[in-house]
Amino acid sequence: QVQMVESGGGLVQAGGSLRLSCAASGSIFGVVVMAWYRQAPGKQRDLVAQITAGDSTSYADSVKGRFTISRDNAKSTVYLQMNSLQPEDTAVYYCAAGRAGRYYWGQGTQVTVSS
Repeated sequence: QVQMVESGGGLVQAGGSLRLSCAASGSIFGVVVMAWYRQAPGKQRDLVAQITAGDSTSYADSVKGRFTISRDNAKSTVYLQMNSLQPEDTAVYYCAAGRAGRYYWGQGTQVTVSS
C-alpha cells in the first residue's frame, strides 16, 4: 500500500499562484510515476501533470507553461507549482502514485480561483 497526503490548496485570485504538495509513504519502492489530477464539479477527473521515476514530465495542454510538476525523492514528495491561475483551474486536485499496475490516490485538496 502507498499512502498519499496532499496539502497546499486554498482560495486565490485570478493570476495568483499556489503550490501543492503530496507526501507519499508506505510501500513507495517501485513507484514508477507520480501525477496530479483534478476534478471540477460535474466533470470527470482529468490528468494535469505527471512525472516518471526517470524525471520525465508531461502536462495537459490547458496548463502547459503555467504549471510545473517536480519531486523530492529524499522526502518522497511531489509538488505542483501553479502560476497564472484562472477560474477554470478551480477543482479538487488529487495526487496519485502508480505502482505495480495500479494507482494510489490521495484524499484531494480544493483549489478555488476567484475572478
